[in-house]
Order: sequence, then C-alpha cells, then structure tokens
Amino acid sequence: MPRKSSREKTADARSEKPVPDRNSKGRAEGQARGQADGVRQEVRLVTISEDNDGQRVDNFLLAQLRGVPKSIIYRIVRKGEVRVNKGRVKPDTRLKVGDRLRIPPVVRKEKAETIKPGSRVQSVMEDSVIFENDQMLVVNKPSGIAVHGGSGLSFGLIEVLRAARPEAHFLELVHRLDRDTSGLVMIAKKRSALRYLQDELRERRIGKHYHALVGGNWSDSISKVDVPLLRYEMANGERRVKVDEAGKPSLTRFRCLAHYEGYSLVEASPVTGRTHQIRVHSVWAGHPIAGDDKYMDDVSLKAFRTLGGQRLMLHAYALEFALPVTGEPIHLRAPYDHAFSDVLKKLEARLTR
Repeated sequence: MPRKSSREKTADARSEKPVPDRNSKGRAEGQARGQADGVRQEVRLVTISEDNDGQRVDNFLLAQLRGVPKSIIYRIVRKGEVRVNKGRVKPDTRLKVGDRLRIPPVVRKEKAETIKPGSRVQSVMEDSVIFENDQMLVVNKPSGIAVHGGSGLSFGLIEVLRAARPEAHFLELVHRLDRDTSGLVMIAKKRSALRYLQDELRERRIGKHYHALVGGNWSDSISKVDVPLLRYEMANGERRVKVDEAGKPSLTRFRCLAHYEGYSLVEASPVTGRTHQIRVHSVWAGHPIAGDDKYMDDVSLKAFRTLGGQRLMLHAYALEFALPVTGEPIHLRAPYDHAFSDVLKKLEARLTR
C-alpha cells in the first residue's frame, strides 16, 4: 500500500477534526450560567420527624428549599417528582411521622453572604431569655431590635437566637412585636409547640398585657376601645393603620395604672391581634403613646423628647398561658429596660416636688 505524503496526512487530520456544534455551545453556555446563578441539589430522601407531623407538603418543601421559587416547588409536586412513601402527592397532603419524602434535584440560588450577628448581640439576647423548657422559650426583647430580618435589616431576634444556638434544629417565632416595642416574645423549639401556641392565640386563650405611657390624663371611664382598624399605604410607601369602618374588628381593654404630670401609665390588653392595634386605639382614645413617631403629633413628640424620652413607651409586660404538653398554667412578667424606667422616674420626681 503506497505511503501518503505529508501534505495528504495534514489534509486528513484536518478532515477528522470535529465540526463545532452551535447548539452544544449554547447549551454549555447556558449550563455555565446556571451553575453561576445557583447550585443544583441532588435527590434527597427525608424521614419526617415529630416536629413536622401534620405539616403540608408544600410548606415543608418551602422550608427545605429556601431560595427556590414557589412556582418551581409547585411544579415539581404537580409533575410527580416529589413523592411520599414512593407515591405521588398534592401540595396540601399532610405529612406523618415516619413518612419518607423524596425531594428531586433542583437548582437553588446561592445566598448572598449576609452579616452574621456578633457574639455581643448574641450574648444580649441569651441574657434576655426569661423562661425556657424543651418546647419553647420566652425572650424579653429589647426595644429597637426587630423580631426578624428583612426590609433593610440584616438580622433580627430570631436570626440572633439561631446564630447563638447552632445545634437547635427548630426555632420559630410564635408571634411578633413591633421593632420599637420591647417585652415578651414566645419562640417555639418544636413544630408541635408552634402549632399549639398559635392555636391558643387564635382561640384567644393567651393573655397578653402591655404597659404604655400615654399623653394626657387617662380617664377611668375608658375601659376598652372597640373600633375597626384598616391598614393602608402612604404616598412614600410607608404602611400605617387607621380607624375605618372598612377595617377589621379590633378590641383592646385598658386600665389606668398611674397618673403623672401630662402623662398616664396604662395597661393595654389586646383581645384581637391587629398591626399597631394598641398604638392606634390609644390615639383614637385621645392619648397617643409617648415616643410614637408614627401616630403622635409633632408638638407632643417634641415635648417628650425634651423630657429625655428616646423610645416608644410600649412594653409587652405580661403573658398568661398554658404550657405545651403539660398544660401547666404559667404567668410571666418582664421588667422595663433602663430607658423606660428612667422616664417614669423623671415623671415621679415631678410629683414629689
């Protein structure tokens, strides 16, 4: 067989090179972009524990696949990629202890690096725990700390507690307080406790009592405010609440605790749990809460600042409820912080002159 010349060999080599596949190039670029945007998870088999007993499949997946859009989660359920004990399920299927749930591979967006709570704020929050057992804990939240991160905040109370307790498998807020309101907040350590306590709140079997310093001389004749509240948005996007017949029924019981020069200390016990309920009901009664930069008029707010007031004078003082599992009744009280106490001392000093 005659040998090929070097020129013929070069031509053959060129002819053997693979022809570029434009589609494959596009697919490769798409895969590269997908990998840059997120991380593809592997198939996972999860055994349902007591903490997730009774939870809906969609809610369980939302917690397990943080960062994955809801539309994708509902799609993988609809297509049968999510299985419980090897069978297809619906989003509202309730999970049971011991169920084996299959979570298919999905692309999860990588979380941007967030600011972690420092050791100092973790220590402050741990020192604020006033009650704890296997089911729950109760914190005397400082004023100025939100209960959770978001809206420009890197972290809140719940993120601080999770950072301070990395071994905790479950920590969830039972209810919320405004950022500037101090006082008692319940946190569940088990899902069963969360369900129990939220059911107790819905059935109004948990007593919540706030202490508020309000402007003016509170009349003993004002024992309750029962007017509907409506949430609305201002032109600048800020959300507020007002008394409006189109709003939701709202009821707060009031009791005057002390009178000072120009102010009164009252106990407010909300029967319903609307946003800013005590603050707006106090304004409707003619006695805005001192330091309330949303609902107090500018003149009264300036006078309070002159007195030395630097915070919203609203404090979640007491909780009365039955403990999860045991049903044992418990009564918790939270002391005021220094800023709250200092204002009351200044007002008391005026009376003793």
